[in-house]
Amino acid sequence: MNFQVARIFWVLALLCVWCIPAQQLNAAAKPKRILFFSKSSGYEHEVIQRSGNQLSFAEKVLLQIGEKNNFQFTFSKDGSIFTSNSIAKYDAFFFYTTGDLTEAGTDGNQPMSKEGKAAFLKAIESGKGFIGTHSASDTFHSPGNKEHGEARFKLDGENIDPYVKMLGAEFIKHGDQQKSHMICTETKFPGFNGVPENFAPLEEWYSLKNFATNLHVLFVQETSGMKGNMYQRPPYPATWARIYGKGRVFYTSMGHREDVWANPVFQEVLVGGINWAVKNAKANVSANIDKITPRANELPPSK
Repeated sequence: MNFQVARIFWVLALLCVWCIPAQQLNAAAKPKRILFFSKSSGYEHEVIQRSGNQLSFAEKVLLQIGEKNNFQFTFSKDGSIFTSNSIAKYDAFFFYTTGDLTEAGTDGNQPMSKEGKAAFLKAIESGKGFIGTHSASDTFHSPGNKEHGEARFKLDGENIDPYVKMLGAEFIKHGDQQKSHMICTETKFPGFNGVPENFAPLEEWYSLKNFATNLHVLFVQETSGMKGNMYQRPPYPATWARIYGKGRVFYTSMGHREDVWANPVFQEVLVGGINWAVKNAKANVSANIDKITPRANELPPSK
């Protein structure tokens, strides 16, 4: 009799586990720790500007995303946080930055040390995750991009900055804000199954260069009909995932505007990218840049 009671007990216990919603099981898991770094050594975007002790618009959105998806965000503009001990605390790093982060620059916040930059890049290569939005590609430029002349519109070859090598590309220039069709190349990557075919947000679009050869392109910038010399080029990657050493890197050029951050499609894409970067989700990220955007490195005219 006791054996039968025990058997019934364990059956009921298993049924209870099966009935727990997936959200509750996810919430019970250890949260992924993510450092959202928004130091601006160059131009500071409004979406990451703080008013006194108030978090920025982007940080408030990420707080909500974190609560729903079991991400624990730390928000900082202080580059001195990049020490070996501090880096070890995080599962991933999320950049919305500009300029040479080893310089105090525009916002005057404490810069990274050169050793901190090297340790951060080594951490990604060793298996940490990286997420970048918008001006994360306007950060730590290659030598040619430090000038504002013709050199910006040429490939940098072997002289690419180590950070750019990790990210997978870098900013050249942007034009006036305008709507542009984001061509979704696949729907199997986390967060992309709900992207509508006519997804064309009003945004400050970046023209990019120095693309890594192993990009798995997720959104293509449809350049046809765009206004501005910097967009007079064949379609090129605008959002991608890639493997860097043992680490996972996700980047999207979107994120300039508050209404983009508030857009459910953008948020779903971002959550998918974060989940993949922190290894909550799997995806095939084999290189497809040569197939999807074979003329990506044909750069626009400077004028």
